[in-house]
Amino acid sequence: MIVNLADVKPGSKVKVARIRGGLGIRQRLSCLGIHPGDFLRVQASGIMQGPILVSIHGNKIALGRGVASNVLVEVD
Repeated sequence: MIVNLADVKPGSKVKVARIRGGLGIRQRLSCLGIHPGDFLRVQASGIMQGPILVSIHGNKIALGRGVASNVLVEVD
């Protein structure tokens, strides 16, 4: 099932399926190490629509909800 990253519960391991949006957001996520086909784990989700903390390639990255909603992931 494919959902956006903002809807994934903490503790879930997911695979990045696609990144929606223009060149700017795709380049920004690429610089952070997030590419289609990569696996990441959602560490925490902020309360009251705060940022989402993910770990990928041994790094922890905080993504705002707007950015996270443009990352489509596959959930088992």
